[in-house]
Amino acid sequence: MNEATRVMHQGNAFKLGTFASNCASGLTITKHPDRWSGSWEDNLRLARMLDEAGIDFMLPIARWLGFGGETNFHGRVLETMTWSAGLLAVTRNISIVATMHTVATHPLVLARQIATIDEIGRGRAGLNIVAGWNDPEYRALGLRLPKDHETRYAYAQEWFEIVERLWSSSKPFDYNGKFFQLEGAYCDPRPVHGRPLIINAAGSSQGREFALRNADMLFTPVIELARSAREVSDLKQLASQAGRTIDVLTGCHIVCRPTEKEARDYAAQFMGDMVDNEAVDQLIRLQFAHAQSIPHDALALIRDRMAMGHGAYPLIGTPEQVTEGLIEIHRAGFSGSTFSFFDYNDDFPYFRDTVLPNLVQAGLREAQPHAFA
Repeated sequence: MNEATRVMHQGNAFKLGTFASNCASGLTITKHPDRWSGSWEDNLRLARMLDEAGIDFMLPIARWLGFGGETNFHGRVLETMTWSAGLLAVTRNISIVATMHTVATHPLVLARQIATIDEIGRGRAGLNIVAGWNDPEYRALGLRLPKDHETRYAYAQEWFEIVERLWSSSKPFDYNGKFFQLEGAYCDPRPVHGRPLIINAAGSSQGREFALRNADMLFTPVIELARSAREVSDLKQLASQAGRTIDVLTGCHIVCRPTEKEARDYAAQFMGDMVDNEAVDQLIRLQFAHAQSIPHDALALIRDRMAMGHGAYPLIGTPEQVTEGLIEIHRAGFSGSTFSFFDYNDDFPYFRDTVLPNLVQAGLREAQPHAFA
């Protein structure tokens, strides 16, 4: 295990973390009145439960605009740096990751922000780097989205080179690049244990090169497990050829109930007529136009997945079925998975009490004393 992931539970062969709890509706594009609130109080309650249960991390989504529709999906989102700072202050073991757009925050500001929240959390902060893809958000920020991935990731590379140097340098330095020219740049405090955990999601060849060069965990979706197993193997081989090791992370959306019928009936309550179809269509349009985090040949085939979990791999069924699904993801070569629920606070306790013990028995997770009350 590399130094950056030291803060995560070392005994957990398969890492688990929530995704998008900072967003209203989470990852489920539904009009159901009981959809996830995304409020601070609900996030605080969730973080404390996750921390006690030994979950490894919480990963937020950074959003500046919603996707419209009746619910304006992801129109209400807690900003991730301040969200991370608050949660790090009230938890003890879980890693909290801030998701940050390279274009929205200057690298000197970002370096000090991460170092500050890492001190708050005594070495448990992480950074998820987003090079940018959502053109309306760029315009809302008064920016123009570069059409080519080469420019986006060249900018991100300079940005991260500066951040890393700020974290490691004890003296002021100058930087003269294509996008940044700095004089006397310096950062104090610096992260507690050296460079924090770095996550990056990328689908384009330029994005993959950036992630393989810089990230500790590369996030990529599962479309079909056999395809993903080949992809993970190729990514790890490319990292090895570059003299690095990298963990590959994916995401799943979980609906778990005592019987498969109960699970499918529960999912049906917030799918079908409850789907905010206008918001789903807008999200897919923007993904096709500007992003490659989900392969375009697969995007059109997984509209239902986009509605239920923003494209996350669906695990619907009994605790045994959900357990087997997570084991299969691990067998495909993934080092871990994010997970989301329709309602994190209502749905996580059953997952905690029924699925996590199965993963401990399978050797993928460490038992947590007093976690399964």
